[in-house]
Amino acid sequence: MVAEVRRGRSMRSVAKTFRVSLDTVQRWVTRAADCPLDAVAWGDRSSGDRTSSRRTKRSVEQRVLSIRRVLKTNSDLGEYGAGAIRREMLARNQRVVPSLRTIGRILERGGALDGRRRMRHKAPPRGWFLSDVRTQRAELDSFDMIEDLALRGGRQVNVLTGISLHGALCAAWAAAEITAKYTVESLIEHWRRFGLPGYAKFDNGTIFLGNRRPNSFGRVIRLCLSLNVTPIFAPPLSRGFQADIEAFNRRWQEAVWQRFTFRNREGVGTQSQRFIVAHRDRHAVRIEDAPKRRPFPTSWEFDLKCPLRGVVIFIRVTSPSGRATVLDQAFDVSPTWCGRLVRAEVDLTAQEIRFYALRRKEPDNHVLLVTHRYKPPTKPFWE
Repeated sequence: MVAEVRRGRSMRSVAKTFRVSLDTVQRWVTRAADCPLDAVAWGDRSSGDRTSSRRTKRSVEQRVLSIRRVLKTNSDLGEYGAGAIRREMLARNQRVVPSLRTIGRILERGGALDGRRRMRHKAPPRGWFLSDVRTQRAELDSFDMIEDLALRGGRQVNVLTGISLHGALCAAWAAAEITAKYTVESLIEHWRRFGLPGYAKFDNGTIFLGNRRPNSFGRVIRLCLSLNVTPIFAPPLSRGFQADIEAFNRRWQEAVWQRFTFRNREGVGTQSQRFIVAHRDRHAVRIEDAPKRRPFPTSWEFDLKCPLRGVVIFIRVTSPSGRATVLDQAFDVSPTWCGRLVRAEVDLTAQEIRFYALRRKEPDNHVLLVTHRYKPPTKPFWE
């Protein structure tokens, strides 16, 4: 259009040829002026001002930065953040006092922030601490409890919950009390219906782990071993390993417990079952695509006195001296692996404990650190 106008044609005729308004032709001709066509910036330009009309005045920004410098040196409390700056401006009866968020933006623009932004690292793959689970060759079921939910009349209800890692296959059982025996019965019911996973993960509560005696194994562990399901115990007070079941517990409470008023445990169980059915329907495709579960043995009977065979896994954090506590016994792991995650595999068949180094940044690299001889318990089971 500009080239046609420069050849002598009128702007109105050029506008008709290119089927645009006369104002459009005039705007582009004005922008081109007398410059060569290849030197003109033809990109779109914002019609608004380059600087927002609502931006804080430069004098106010300079005052904020000046007060921060003074507070950093002279404040008795040692506070010179946005809150302290705003309080100081109010104390000085300043005519214009920005909000806390505006002061924060002023400090950011002025490069006056001392703190560093939080670095969020990429999460490791699901089940990264077990090669079979990470590569989706085996499924992992996690189990936990929601305790001491108060009903009307002073009664309480406890809920045993479970969910699979890859398939999100969930379950929940409401009862007056969750015992080891009740947990075993619930797991048998669940696994008979849906099949056996490769692994089952628990926290370190006595219900799952057993009596707090050195080198002892409770009902739940013996159930898993008898069905060739490897039990795993998450590290105490360590984030991430129970994230799947804790997220499901929160979802259950939001969808069931917090939405309704229950008068008895039966009502909790009924509503919980409705939620479980809906949850399974919602994740039907994911359940179908999950690693295949082994069929429950038809001729199996639970024998608490059966000799212990198989592997029990404990995820632990080593002490500052490089030791790890498993089954209330301390083992030397490595003086170069202090305060770090390890996977302790208690092999009851081979009678040894193998300690592997774990790193979230290297989920494929599980280095064997040390192997200790281990003697399984010989006393008969009792709880």
